[in-house]
Amino acid sequence: MSDFKQERWNKGMEILKQMGRENTMMDQKVLYPDLYDLSVGYLFGEIWSRPHLSIRERELITMAANIALARPHGTHSHYRSAKRIGITHEEIMELIIHVGHYAGWPAIAHAVVQYEEVLKEDAGKEKKGA
Repeated sequence: MSDFKQERWNKGMEILKQMGRENTMMDQKVLYPDLYDLSVGYLFGEIWSRPHLSIRERELITMAANIALARPHGTHSHYRSAKRIGITHEEIMELIIHVGHYAGWPAIAHAVVQYEEVLKEDAGKEKKGA
């Protein structure tokens, strides 16, 4: 890996660590390491690390896009990342409500199902750890 790619990858991994997602996309790493390197290095090392928007703002934008597009994958991990970086439950719910009124009521229903899945999974993990 060139110095530039390594630097970009390191920046991406630092952002993923801040979000609690350093172990995400492992399926990409196993299936095709180049895809994983692009995701970490380019998506997070270049796009998420650009100036002018904070990680918090980028997370809100990403969740809004995923909710509006009713993405079946990825949204769960972004809810977890949002909570990890300090976005509150109330803020997530307000985001769902706000986006849903532009994207349509089914977008709200889909987002709520996904968010409830995350809350239940995380509560189950906390019980096992207690």
